[in-house]
Amino acid sequence: MSKPVTSPRPLTGGVVLASLLAFFAVVLGVNMTMMLLAIETLPGTEVDSAYSASIRYSNEIAAARDQAQRDWRVNARVERQPDGSASLRVEARDRNGAPLAGLTFSGRLERPADKRADKEVILAEIGDGVYRGNAVGVSPGQWDLVIEGDSTGNRMFLSKNRLVLN
Repeated sequence: MSKPVTSPRPLTGGVVLASLLAFFAVVLGVNMTMMLLAIETLPGTEVDSAYSASIRYSNEIAAARDQAQRDWRVNARVERQPDGSASLRVEARDRNGAPLAGLTFSGRLERPADKRADKEVILAEIGDGVYRGNAVGVSPGQWDLVIEGDSTGNRMFLSKNRLVLN
C-alpha cells in the first residue's frame, strides 16, 4: 500500500507576521550596530562648535596678518624613533636672523583622520631660539604638525604642516 501524503504545514497569518517582524528586527539591529561603530570610529568633527569657530574667524584673519608682518623664520624637525617616541626640534628666528628667545612654543602631532590619536608636545627652550620636546606612542604614517608660539598669553605664531613619519 502507498503511504499517505502529508502536506506541509500551511502558511498562516501568524507565521507571516513572525517572519516579517524577525526580518525587520535583524535589519534594524544591523543598522544600529553599524551606526554606532561609524560614530565611534570617526566622529567627523573638526571643531566642537562651528558657531564659536565662526565668531573667532575675523580674529584668526587679523592674527595671520600680524604673523606675516613679523616675518619670523621658524623651522621644525620631527624624528620618530623605532620605540614609537618622537622628538620635535623648533628653531625660531626673527626677520633679521636673531634668535627668538623667551617665547612659549608648543607642538601637536594630529592624525588627519582620527583626533583621538593626537599627541601634545611640550617644548622647552634649550637656548638661542631653539626649543625641544618629545612625544610617546607616535605610530608611523601621516600626521599634521601644529606649532604655536605664545608671548605673554598672546599667540604670536601658528603653523600647520602635513608630514609622514616612518
